[in-house]
Amino acid sequence: MIQFEPSTGILASLLCINAGVFLLFGYDKHQARRDGWRVPERTLLLSSLAGPFGAFSGMNVFHHKTRKPAFFILVPAFIVLQVVCAVIISGGI
Repeated sequence: MIQFEPSTGILASLLCINAGVFLLFGYDKHQARRDGWRVPERTLLLSSLAGPFGAFSGMNVFHHKTRKPAFFILVPAFIVLQVVCAVIISGGI
């Protein structure tokens, strides 16, 4: 029987969340180019809190929200926050 460590499930969840946030940024950029329905900035920022690596990647790959101060200040701060939380949870500190 295969046994998984709890950290495996957490890492898989974080990977999926970050991938979803990355796709959300890509979708919003696509809609911006088409002049279609946009994802509210508040939604993008809140999703960035859950998946900051996906948000940062989406900002850079799609060149989206890179001029908005809220995004280029908060998204890196969310990355630091998530890394610090991961270290604390893993017992590293």
